[in-house]
Amino acid sequence: MSSGLPASIEARARLRDDLEFYARNCMFIRAKSGKVQAFRFNKAQQYIHERLEAQRAATGRVRALILKGRQQGCSTYVGARYYQRTTWAKGIRTFILTHEDQATQNLFEMVNRYHEHCPMFVRPSTGAANAKELFFDKLDSGYKVGTAGTKGVGRSSTIQLFHGSEVAFWPHAETHAAGVLQAVPDEDGTEVILESTANGVGNLFHQKWTDAERGVGDFIAVFVPWFWQEEYQKSVPEGFEMSEEDRQYAETYGLTLEQMAWRRNKIAELKDANLFKQEYPATAAEAFQMSGHDSFIKPALVAQARKNDRAESGPLVIGFDPARFGDDGSAMVRRRGRKAFGVERRHKLTTMQGAGWLKLVIDQEKPARVFIDVGGLGIGIYDRLVEMGYGDIVAAINFGSSPLEPPQFGPDGKEIGGGPANRRAEMWMKSRDWLEQEGGVDIPDLDSLQADACAPGYKYDSNSRVLLERKEDMRKRGVPSPDEWDALALTFAEPVAETQPRAISFRSPGW
Repeated sequence: MSSGLPASIEARARLRDDLEFYARNCMFIRAKSGKVQAFRFNKAQQYIHERLEAQRAATGRVRALILKGRQQGCSTYVGARYYQRTTWAKGIRTFILTHEDQATQNLFEMVNRYHEHCPMFVRPSTGAANAKELFFDKLDSGYKVGTAGTKGVGRSSTIQLFHGSEVAFWPHAETHAAGVLQAVPDEDGTEVILESTANGVGNLFHQKWTDAERGVGDFIAVFVPWFWQEEYQKSVPEGFEMSEEDRQYAETYGLTLEQMAWRRNKIAELKDANLFKQEYPATAAEAFQMSGHDSFIKPALVAQARKNDRAESGPLVIGFDPARFGDDGSAMVRRRGRKAFGVERRHKLTTMQGAGWLKLVIDQEKPARVFIDVGGLGIGIYDRLVEMGYGDIVAAINFGSSPLEPPQFGPDGKEIGGGPANRRAEMWMKSRDWLEQEGGVDIPDLDSLQADACAPGYKYDSNSRVLLERKEDMRKRGVPSPDEWDALALTFAEPVAETQPRAISFRSPGW
């Protein structure tokens, strides 16, 4: 143990309850240099720790998804967290599941290193110890490991602590979700941590991540950007110059020339800028961008708007996108001029609940206009609000209807292409133009909002008009409905002038 820390009751209590204290005094890791050294949290590990501890304090358990870049110490942290928990309590079963045999071996070697270097006065007695299991006999606690290539792995056990590593690369991922994840009881003290780099969209990890971002289920979404790693820097070579895109990227994320030099060198190694975004993402939305996917709104525009700070100005306009299908959420976004704010999402709303939510917002915030997509539940919500006397505030918008602005025709009488094919494309085009404004705009710093903005692709119809990718087609490639950006786009449905607050007369009692 370091610094001669006394084996007092107080010290043991802190070692049991304070993971960061325990790690730097009792745990050793093999650094990237190959040197075995005391484990001190880096910035990414500290952030992960704080997020998980906050969830444990609030709910009594941990259910977390961690999205990160390569070699940022996530598995090292989870391994340390679970070794402490497993060796300081009785009857704890810990299971590690990785995507391939070599990764399984590496993680188990890390656990064994923690155990071998653990000071004797806190090191538990060992029973069985082999390549797949480490059992602490006097505690009746222990570890098992497995590889996701075997469909039934871990299925028959009851597990208190589960670590899923590189989940986006699991074969048979859905089978494991229905098996080993179900072996963890829904009890206080249990933990499920699923961590991975991204591997495209549509897989189990991506689906669970998008749910977590939207507040669906018990899991929280924890993202770690690549530039938190202090070692991800490189000496700036002579003659190093940044492109305009490089300068915008550096400004957006506050990066140094040394970090940008490291980034350029890594892109050259990978031979693919899109692969760098997946392996070393700056945002969660960037991590899941698929190579070859041509999004209608470009990620750089959204990333910059997330970092801007602009004052509110002009009338308050609200966009409301009600759920159309069972897995969709109802999303609401506010906007005043260059500033969008107040993103909210709710799930499984009935028509009456949706109308009640909007009524409360209108009464409290006094918007000049509320634009409602009238597909799905929307038409019922709109009708109900009109019945209650809000007809001069709410406006029904049909995404599939003709654009508000008429098409342009040339001298030959033929339509000039390039415009939107329908109202939805028109509003998204206006939101993109808004992002491109000189002086910039300000949107909430949310990965979910950026993911929605950059999710739809686009094509052109026979008249060269823009058609956004249909939500049904997005689902086929594993991408959820972009509800939050649909709601923001709705704020551009029509020009809105500032209005004076007015008294609302109610036509229907009971609200």
